[in-house]
Amino acid sequence: MAGELEFERPVTELKKKIAELKEFTKTADVDLSSEIEKLEARLEKLETDIYENMKPWDRVQIARHPARPTTLDYISYLFEDFFECHGDRAFGDDEAIVGGIAKFKGLPVTVIGHQRGKDTKENIRRNFGMPHPEGYRKALRLMKQADKFRRPIICFIDTKGAYPGKAAEERGQSEAIAKNLFEMASLKVPVICIVIGEGGSGGALALGVGNHIHMLENSTYSVISPEGAAAILWKDASQAKKAAESMRITAPDLKDLGVVDEIIEEVKGGAHKDVKSQAAEIDSVLYTSLKELLTLTEEQLVDHRYNKFKSIGEYSFLKDFIGVK
Repeated sequence: MAGELEFERPVTELKKKIAELKEFTKTADVDLSSEIEKLEARLEKLETDIYENMKPWDRVQIARHPARPTTLDYISYLFEDFFECHGDRAFGDDEAIVGGIAKFKGLPVTVIGHQRGKDTKENIRRNFGMPHPEGYRKALRLMKQADKFRRPIICFIDTKGAYPGKAAEERGQSEAIAKNLFEMASLKVPVICIVIGEGGSGGALALGVGNHIHMLENSTYSVISPEGAAAILWKDASQAKKAAESMRITAPDLKDLGVVDEIIEEVKGGAHKDVKSQAAEIDSVLYTSLKELLTLTEEQLVDHRYNKFKSIGEYSFLKDFIGVK
């Protein structure tokens, strides 16, 4: 079945069997309703067991699902009057990042996010959601504009990482990312970031310095991909599944570590199963976040952001070394 993930195979096979029995009852004079009911009950239990006990690698697969909703998918459900803006006013327009002005329940906001393609042609045009430096400069231009006109900023994070090609490095990829981090830290408007798919390395973090960072239940957020980590640690990219287990890149792990503020529950099987319902879940969290942050003054917003990132993680080596309790 198209889009079937490895760990979902038992569910897919059982659904196929139920469909075959239902089709058979239409053509044969046989009552199989009791057998079908038993199989449907078994299917419900199987789905619960599988989707409520997913391993990190299972979540990685869902985060990478080709049908997983993108930034533009969510924009169409969450916002009104979206007006996309283009270009960094220096080199060109990077379609791996989309951004513009919209309204959220009547409130003017600036929306920015990574954007993958839906098919091969669009993925090539959008560079598979891996931005060049002009993409980050476009994002920063829109953020500065939002800061000037006092519009809250909402960022959707969904990228394997910034594009590592020669041309991107020549045009200042690292500098563009670093500048975004620096400038986002001092924005005087609410900044809300939502990880909707893969959040990879500095390419994700360049849109991730927010007052609130939320994460879809089956998304990932990490400094490197599991394949990259496996290649470094064990010189074998095929050990990606093992790396995913130890990297703590899933939403539950990152919530425990204090990296993300809230996990947004996904529909059973992943956001791609029902985009409209998933958007409704995001809508609720976004509304609550904005309601809280809009009560803060400009200085409080900057301090809030600073304290948030300052409190992430704990470094205790020095204390252990000098014997401080």
